[in-house]
Amino acid sequence: MKKYRVNVNGTVYEVELEEITAPAASAAPAAPAAPAEGRRVVSPMPGNILSINVAAGETVKKGQVLMILEAMKMENEILSDCDGVVASVNTAKGSSVETGTLLCVIR
Repeated sequence: MKKYRVNVNGTVYEVELEEITAPAASAAPAAPAAPAEGRRVVSPMPGNILSINVAAGETVKKGQVLMILEAMKMENEILSDCDGVVASVNTAKGSSVETGTLLCVIR
C-alpha cells in the first residue's frame, strides 16, 4: 500500500491506495458477446433510456420510433434510419447511456 496526501478544496486527506494486480489467466472473465451484424443504432448523446418501443425480431420501418432517450430534461426520439428487422436490443429501460453507446442493431 502507498500513502498519499490529497488536498480537496483546502481540506487535506491522507489516503492509502493498494495496487491491484491482474487476475490469473484461468480466472479471466469471458469476453462480452459481439453485437449482431447489421446497421448499428447508437446514442447521439448521454442520457437515460425512458422507454424501448421495439424488441428483437420485430420488423421496423424507416422513421419509426425505436426508443425514447431523456437528455437534459428533454425526451428525444431515437428513430430507425432504415427498414429492417431488429437483430438485437442492447440496452434496457432505465439504463444510463453515453454518446456512442450501442442501443440496437437493425438488419
